[in-house]
This record gives sequence, structure tokens and C-alpha cells, in this order.
Amino acid sequence: MKHMKFLTFFFCITFAVLACSSNNETDPNAGGSSEEEKPLATDFAKGADIGWCTEYESKGYGFYNAKGEKRECTALMKELGLNAVRIRVWVDPKEHDNWCNTADVVLKAQRAKALGMDVMIDFHYSDWWADPGKQYKPAAWVGGNLTDLKKALNEHTVSVLQALKATGVTPKWVQVGNEIRPGMLWDEDKALSGASWDVTENNVVKYPENWANLGAFITTGYDAVKSVCPDAIVIVHLDNGWDSGLYTWFFDELKKNGGKWDMIGMSLYPYWSRDAKPGYTVADAVITDCINNIKTVSARYNCDVMVVETGMECADDKGNLASASVLAEGKRQLDRILKECRENTNGRCKGVFYWEPECRPSQYRLGAFTEDGRPTVIMDAFK
Repeated sequence: MKHMKFLTFFFCITFAVLACSSNNETDPNAGGSSEEEKPLATDFAKGADIGWCTEYESKGYGFYNAKGEKRECTALMKELGLNAVRIRVWVDPKEHDNWCNTADVVLKAQRAKALGMDVMIDFHYSDWWADPGKQYKPAAWVGGNLTDLKKALNEHTVSVLQALKATGVTPKWVQVGNEIRPGMLWDEDKALSGASWDVTENNVVKYPENWANLGAFITTGYDAVKSVCPDAIVIVHLDNGWDSGLYTWFFDELKKNGGKWDMIGMSLYPYWSRDAKPGYTVADAVITDCINNIKTVSARYNCDVMVVETGMECADDKGNLASASVLAEGKRQLDRILKECRENTNGRCKGVFYWEPECRPSQYRLGAFTEDGRPTVIMDAFK
């Protein structure tokens, strides 16, 4: 997420918060390396957020490999070269048919574990999408004071992770919040929610105002994760991975206010970045700036980084599958992102996750599948 734009009823996702401790234990550059020998990551995640897969199944949608053989979605991702999945969690999505609630999350995580794939859990701390355009607190949390909100956040985090562990799933990574550039747990009481309004020509953007509360929320989430999964890598996630100024400002403030994190998560969407920064006219400029930002923040905060969301153009503005040349360009961009993250970040970028590749072109413009559930050439980048 970033400014996610869907063709139909979906807005996306996504989050995470927790301050980078200066004594991070996983420094892949310990011992040093020469300028000529840039280390390759030895544990590099190639993943996807496939949170819609069970909802698709309920509607009778199928997934097929290039040979036309039907596959369960998670299994197909592994067949396509992926080794990890990212799964979002909503607090009480009963108004949205309970998709992405605890039971649905556990089911999807069990599928990944059975296939030997790593799992990332993405807490939105909302009853539906949380992203730069909306970070609304769950209905059951409305009206609570700071102490109440911290208690609810802790209990929800612990409950979901305990449910996963009870079925034998221990997430490798956990996001505490999704694309939280504008803060989290918004409320009419801006002093409590930590949000301020900045009305622009095209949309409404919010930025954190109460850093003390935001730091408290993130630290509460961090501690909750560690209480259940002490080895899990806790991620704080922002959009606009190309924006170095955003990241140094945000994480400097978060650190000042006691926020804790193990890893920084970034969204990198060359397509949407054309709107966020009009000066961008080609995807390669966005990718170059993001790679430079990964190197900057990993050194500044002594922590690893991951591109937890990316996506390429797969459909036109009418929801039709894009032309062969556009799809080929998407594969080229993803090829470059994977290669640069693995080989040109001094070993500090630990993976790349595609956001909802299984989406049909009629539903989301930056998926990577055809309308009949087959992977496009974009997915070949993962092989």
C-alpha cells in the first residue's frame, strides 16, 4: 500500500510499527566485506500476500499453472518459486464476512507451513483495511483511553499468535501495523489517535501528531509479539519506499519516542509512485531510489529491511488483461527489484513480497494473474 487504487470495491492495505534497536543481533555485514564483493543474502524471502485466496475459493474461483492443471493457491505459489506468504489480520471483520479473522488466518498459515513456506503475519489493528488513507480503530476499541487501547492491542496480538502456535505455526516475521506513515488507531480525538489533517488537492493525508502515543502502540505490539514468539522478526511498515526523507523522519521520531522494531518494511509500487511523485516518469527511477533508501535506513538504524509489498501493472483502466508488452515490462521491473534487493543492498534486504498476485485483472490492476486464474509472465521473475 501506499496510495492503493483498486478497480472495484477494494482499497488496500497495509502497516507496521516498532523501533529499530541499535543492538540488532542480525547484522549480515559483521566481519566486513570488500567493496568488490557485495554479499548475497543467504536467507532471501520470495513471497506474496495472498490474503484473498480463501475468499476466492468460496466464490468458486480456481487457480491453475501454465499447463492448465488446477492447484490450491498456496501450493501454486510454491510451484512458481515462492518460499513465503504474507497474511493480513483484521480484528473483527464480521461486516466483511469474517475474511482475514483469526480462524481464516490460521487456515492460510497452516497451508503454508505444510508446504515448508515461511509465514509473515500482518496486523492491521482495524476491522478492515488499514493503509495511508485509513487507520481506523476496531469498533470494539472506540472510546477507550490510551491504557485501554494498549491493553486491547496487546490482547489481540497475543491471541492471534497463540492461535497460530497452537496449530504448530510460528511466524518468521510479524508486522505491527500496516503502512503506518499516518499513524494508527485513528479516532475523532486527534490527541489520542496521533493524527493530523493535511488536505491536498486529490485526497486527504494524515501524519502522526502524537508521537508518544504512536511509540507506545508500537512498543506494546512489539512486546506482545515477543511474549509469544520471541524469535519472530518484528516489522514496522511504511509506504513509498522511494522516499528517503519520509523514512528518516519517521524512524528518527519513532526512536525518540521509544518505539522498537527489528526490521523496516517498505512498499514499492513503481506504478502508483507516478501519482505520489509527479517527477517520476519511468519505473527504474523509483526502483533506484528505493534501493538507495534501503541502504540508507539499514545503515542509519542498523537493521535489516524488506520490501513487503510490490506489484506491477497487469491490467488496463477497464480491467482487461494488459498487453504482452506491458506484462513483459512488469516482469522486467520485478526481475530488477529481486536482483537489486538481493545483490545491491550490502546483504541488508531480506526479501520481496508481491501484493496479491492471484487477483484477477478485473478486480485489481497490479495483480499478476489472468482472469481465468493462471499466472502471467510477471510471475516468472520468481523462478
